[in-house]
Amino acid sequence: MIKITFLGTGTSQGIPVIGSDHPVSFSNDPKDKRLRSSINIQYNNFFINIDCGPDFRQQMLKLNCSKMDAILFTHEHADHTSGIDDVRPFYFRQGKIPIYLHKRVLSSLKERYAYIFDSKKRYPGAPEFEINLIDKKTDFKVNDIQITPIESLHLNLPVLGFRIKDFAYLTDVKTIDETELNKLKNLKVLVINSLRFEPHPSHLNVDEALSIIGKIKPKQTFFTHISHNMGFHQEVCNKLPSNVTLAYDGLEINLD
Repeated sequence: MIKITFLGTGTSQGIPVIGSDHPVSFSNDPKDKRLRSSINIQYNNFFINIDCGPDFRQQMLKLNCSKMDAILFTHEHADHTSGIDDVRPFYFRQGKIPIYLHKRVLSSLKERYAYIFDSKKRYPGAPEFEINLIDKKTDFKVNDIQITPIESLHLNLPVLGFRIKDFAYLTDVKTIDETELNKLKNLKVLVINSLRFEPHPSHLNVDEALSIIGKIKPKQTFFTHISHNMGFHQEVCNKLPSNVTLAYDGLEINLD
């Protein structure tokens, strides 16, 4: 049994947006409050996070998570990586935390977090990681879990999504080629970004996401990486096909 928990389903600014006067920012529906996008995957007693953004500490406290066995990074943008220092409590208890990331993402983290990754500049008490480089060409295993990377483009930036059994998680997608789409056949659950109804230069909008869904035909799809401009959670869900819905923070999915 695999348990997937949505830790955050918002876009890079989260919802509500600081200083926003958009009606969604004042919603009383807790499903309209969105931390930055991330999920946690529990398989037996093994815990994997996909991404580690600025809300990581808050997300771990909400999840009541006491161990972290691995972190997979989709790409280097701050809303997906800037919680990396908050991994320290896990490091202090467990030792080095395995991370899985593209070499380009590692280079970005080394530049931005030299006090963690540069042995000459390393600061006492900084977390340490067991580094595992990945790319779109090769499946890999975390413990005994087989994972298939799927590459998409976030405008011009390659981003990795991940397939685990009949579940796949894709975020910050704008375009994806046929070779990568073919890795997504026969899914029970697809999670994919959909920012808003209007077009956006680097993210899928609703129509574009529905077009991808139509090609790969998963049984169920959840949208994530959602902007306040999408609208109110329940109103949007009512407009979507029956097998497509908005994810929300705290949502749990269980798969065989």
